[in-house]
Amino acid sequence: MRIVGLGVDLAEIDRVGRVLAKYPRFAERCFTPHEREYAFRYARPERRLAARFAGKEAVMKSMGTGWRRIRWRDVEITGGGKPTVRVTGTAARRAEALGITGFEVTITHTDTDALVFAIALGEHR
Repeated sequence: MRIVGLGVDLAEIDRVGRVLAKYPRFAERCFTPHEREYAFRYARPERRLAARFAGKEAVMKSMGTGWRRIRWRDVEITGGGKPTVRVTGTAARRAEALGITGFEVTITHTDTDALVFAIALGEHR
């Protein structure tokens, strides 16, 4: 395996909570049904959604692009145990073009922030 790219992102948990309160469709626009189902099982879903939001950004950065070229729901960050990444649509096409065969992500939280590192991996060339 080789490292194709590295990405990191930090999301403010309270900010995500304020956006959810002000724009209820934010969750539907940015998160997959699986991500929403996971997050809304908890008393503070904004904590898990902030981690997924940062995860999506970190994955996009690891592919050398940003959210303007990849749809938010085309990157899914799973929860409950070791986080994993699933890419579809625009994200899958970008990953294929770069020779990315998988991702490694790590998520950490404080009371105020969620931080995610993402590594895009590919085969040796």
